[in-house]
Amino acid sequence: MAYVISDSCISCGSCESECPVNAISQGETQYVIDAAACLDCGSCEAACPVSAISAG
Repeated sequence: MAYVISDSCISCGSCESECPVNAISQGETQYVIDAAACLDCGSCEAACPVSAISAG
C-alpha cells in the first residue's frame, strides 16, 4: 500500500528528494505521492520533519 501525505504537510520538500522513484511532487496545496509509482520503501516518511507521511 502506497504512502500518503496528510494535510499537516508544510510543503518543505524534504520528502521529494528522498524518493528513489520520483513519486513525490508538489501538488496544488501540498506535496503528493503517486500511489502507482510508490515502492513503499518509507524513505519519505523518515525524511518528513512534521510526520505528515504515513503508510496508506
